[in-house]
Amino acid sequence: MAGSKLSLIGFENMGIYSIDSTIVDPQGQFSLKFGSKDYGMGYIMSADNKIYFLVLANENIQLKGEQISLPESIQIISGTEQKIFETYAKQRSKRQQAISAWQYLQNIYWTDTTLDWPSKMKKTIFLEQQRIAKEDKAYLKNLDPNSFVYWYLPTRKLVSEVDAIVKSSPMQIPATIAAFRTLNYNKAKLYKSGLLKDALESHFWLIENMGAPLETVYKEMKISIDYIIPNLLSNEAHLNEVTKYLFNLFEKHSLFDASEYLAIKLLTQNSCVINNDFARQLEMYRSMKIGNIAPNIVFENATKPFAQLADINAKYKLIVFGASWCSKCKEEIPKLLPYYETWKNKYQLDVVFVSLDTDLSSFQNFAKDFPWVSTCDLKSWEGKTVKDYFVFGTPTMYLLDMDNKIVLKPNSEKQVQAWIDSK
Repeated sequence: MAGSKLSLIGFENMGIYSIDSTIVDPQGQFSLKFGSKDYGMGYIMSADNKIYFLVLANENIQLKGEQISLPESIQIISGTEQKIFETYAKQRSKRQQAISAWQYLQNIYWTDTTLDWPSKMKKTIFLEQQRIAKEDKAYLKNLDPNSFVYWYLPTRKLVSEVDAIVKSSPMQIPATIAAFRTLNYNKAKLYKSGLLKDALESHFWLIENMGAPLETVYKEMKISIDYIIPNLLSNEAHLNEVTKYLFNLFEKHSLFDASEYLAIKLLTQNSCVINNDFARQLEMYRSMKIGNIAPNIVFENATKPFAQLADINAKYKLIVFGASWCSKCKEEIPKLLPYYETWKNKYQLDVVFVSLDTDLSSFQNFAKDFPWVSTCDLKSWEGKTVKDYFVFGTPTMYLLDMDNKIVLKPNSEKQVQAWIDSK
């Protein structure tokens, strides 16, 4: 590796940062430095983006080997926590292979009814899996409680096993969810571990895929939110980072009940300070929740002779926010067309398109084939209607009744149709 560049990278919150870098000398030697502010997990990265993970603790680490890309060639000369990390990683890999093999046999012995499998063998398989799990726990329990690895290794194990638990051991899901709820999301070590984002995603992905009805899934998510928020109230920066990430995660997965619960819980806390932009995004769920009255819309540059939303004489009104520059809008809004005539004639449901375009001709070209009224104030995100309706992405839809009461916040034309069918 003589002459090649190496970088030492650390984890901070949900991102990474550069700690130090150097060039390997002609004899293949190098030195990288880190300080107490860097304590946590990190990695050495080579010029070709190969990485070798490190435990950056209050000790020097000395390595001897051939290539960063060949971890099996690397010998740890000194660095107690690094040795523990390496040893556990290798042992855990073998344990996981063994457990998978026993799990495979267990599935055969328990589900195959064509043969009379001896109960002694079933018991042996079960006991061996238990023994391996106990061996793993014993290793972790015997670590120095003051070391970083004492906290890190069990947390990393919890995060990394979620997928396997859902696929192979669903009976462990309740206990695993409970373990995620015991995590302190305000713990400094978590923000230096590189696990913060994975812990949040794995926690709620596990609940989403627990195999329960959606009503139960939302109930469990709300319980988990109630565990997480109190941890964060003493640290404004952590509170904003974690809750904003969670909110966007829920929105991305269309888990709108969880988004609303998180938003209202944050907005009604008296002891926390939410970033202004984030608070406005959350306000959408308090001001525009189902049952509230939506603001009137004054039409500008309208494609039909209506002055305002109140002029639309319909039992229901689907308000659609979008723009010609939004690729998703170009894909999704035309999907309303096959439904429109039936909605309007059979169910008295009309559509209003509110454009976020800033160019009149672009708006007119985009909306020219729409049979419903379209309006555009040419102010994009700064328009009054966009702000009144707390729109933060396109397309966004609201279904209103004749009194402008919000009855549904759909994310597709199919959801509108499903609502119509259910009513």
